[in-house]
Amino acid sequence: MVLHRLMTAILGVLQTGPGLPLLAVEVRPAGGAAVGQILIASTAAALLTTGLLVLGYGHRTGKLPLLRLLATGTERWPFSAGQPGWVELPSTLAMASLMTALLGMYWDISLHIAQGRDQGPLANIAHYPIMFGLFGIFASGVLAMVLPARGERPGPAAIRITRDWYAPVGGVLMAAAGFFALLGFPFDDVWHRLFGQDVTLWGPTHLMMIGGAGLSLVGIAVLEHEGRLAHRVAGQAETVTPFGLFVRRGMAMGGLLIGLSVFQGEWDFGVPQFRLVLQPLLIAMAAGCAFVAARLWVGRGGTLFALGFYVVLRGGVSFIVGPIFGEPFAAIPLYLAEALCVEVAALLLARRPLGLGVVSGVLIGTVGFAAEYAWTRVAFTLPWNHDMLIEGVAMAVAGGVAGGVAGALLGSGLQGRLPRPAVARPLFAGVLVVLAAAMANGLLVTVPQGVRADVALTRVRSVEYLDAAQAVVRITPASAVDQPAWLTVTAWQGGGLFVDHLVPMGDGSYRTTKPMPLTGDWKTMVRLHDGRNMIAVPVYLPADQVINKPLVPASPHFVRDGVDEKLLMQREQKLDVPSWLWPTASSVVLVCGVLVVLLLGWGVSRVSRAAATVPEHRPASGSAPQVARALR
Repeated sequence: MVLHRLMTAILGVLQTGPGLPLLAVEVRPAGGAAVGQILIASTAAALLTTGLLVLGYGHRTGKLPLLRLLATGTERWPFSAGQPGWVELPSTLAMASLMTALLGMYWDISLHIAQGRDQGPLANIAHYPIMFGLFGIFASGVLAMVLPARGERPGPAAIRITRDWYAPVGGVLMAAAGFFALLGFPFDDVWHRLFGQDVTLWGPTHLMMIGGAGLSLVGIAVLEHEGRLAHRVAGQAETVTPFGLFVRRGMAMGGLLIGLSVFQGEWDFGVPQFRLVLQPLLIAMAAGCAFVAARLWVGRGGTLFALGFYVVLRGGVSFIVGPIFGEPFAAIPLYLAEALCVEVAALLLARRPLGLGVVSGVLIGTVGFAAEYAWTRVAFTLPWNHDMLIEGVAMAVAGGVAGGVAGALLGSGLQGRLPRPAVARPLFAGVLVVLAAAMANGLLVTVPQGVRADVALTRVRSVEYLDAAQAVVRITPASAVDQPAWLTVTAWQGGGLFVDHLVPMGDGSYRTTKPMPLTGDWKTMVRLHDGRNMIAVPVYLPADQVINKPLVPASPHFVRDGVDEKLLMQREQKLDVPSWLWPTASSVVLVCGVLVVLLLGWGVSRVSRAAATVPEHRPASGSAPQVARALR
């Protein structure tokens, strides 16, 4: 909190100048960015891109030796694993960029939860690590494409760009994923101008940034595999140690698990704006994909190493953003049972990747679900309960099997053993269809009519809030509440996050357990999620002149109707937009995302088919390939 205010003040001075009052930046626009900030951001992007192009052109023409020197230097690093510079330098930069972007993303999410919308995109300090991190991912892909020497073909799957310029497939995939993520920034500004602010992780343009960053790990893994293939084509002996190979691949798969887990962010923080059954779906999908691929590609224990990397990095980000920066804390799924399920299944099915994917997915959706169910009761603000038990298991099994099959295809592709196209393509399409159907089911929400909340407030003193109260809430009809997924008082965007589970009093009424904030910028409401029903009742909402919203006072006693909670949680959204515009704009984003996913599938397939044509090099006894085969 203190860090955020300090940096906001510094950025405010930089943006307004010494002659203008700092209060000028306290106006929080609800649409797109100011023209001045767009010009600054566009200029910075143009300069970075120009610098990247100059480096690439200078390297290709031999006029600038910087990239050659850096690439040569990275080849001598302890964990370079004998990889050529066109693999090692881009991979190192990409991993560092992903860590930077990850910190920025969770920091940004926590700031929006605690503070609401920004004074502008350049006034949010968390946007800077996101922007530089995503640009670093894109730059990594570009570097991988330009680093191979003239006439050098970086592996048998390389793509011919000019007569003497070949680019590795992994570089193309990384650049495409990074560009897709970066495209989310200008799209986001356009989105806000059309529809207002959508303070949710699952805004379509937000998903572009998250998805592009997470999926770039597939490109990194493919690039790693291409480096090995280049050695085999050249008939060179492997110089990598078994441990080095295990660590590099395990980090890539752990990174993939982190990338796929970012989609769960709203549940991690405790303010999801979507049904609870989506959380087990997302957890199972991420576990199935990352762990099955890790077990096939990394070897025995690969899932546990990937899990350890995930816990250290993702848990570290939560610790930095929460206790250190003073912002809301994000819990993390446990994933331990899921990793063990895959390891156990692999004892019998390691040589049958698709069978491993399906069996692992079923185990993840059942045994893994049970473990996460227990873990949420301990670690999460909104634990799982009986309301979502049956549907949650079904969603987890669907996500686990779909993710497991996707992981089997990815792991097999990275081994050069992808099934023939007549099998792989329908399976890949099936994975997308199953995930799309499960997501559509999870997004189906109903807003029941006639549900009301009779609220009696009792003001109390609080050391945290200037105005606070305890409450007794009576929901009518009483049948609207039947073992709900959650029934809470939630307050946010007033300087923090407040979630209090209401306790039944035995007569159809419920009470709070701690004082709720009713002052300043806090948005305080009763939230009810029961089955497919999701409604909210405002308790206190501040006046907001920018979006022309009136004050909703916290009177000592009131009766208010339950409404679609998006009207309160996403209060800044415009309601006068033509009905056709939102689905049309969302479809554009969806098509771009599907194209990126299909490109990744094509890249994995291309490298796998090329690997099948290269005879495996047989180095001396005890070398890495022999050890890797023993690990499987």
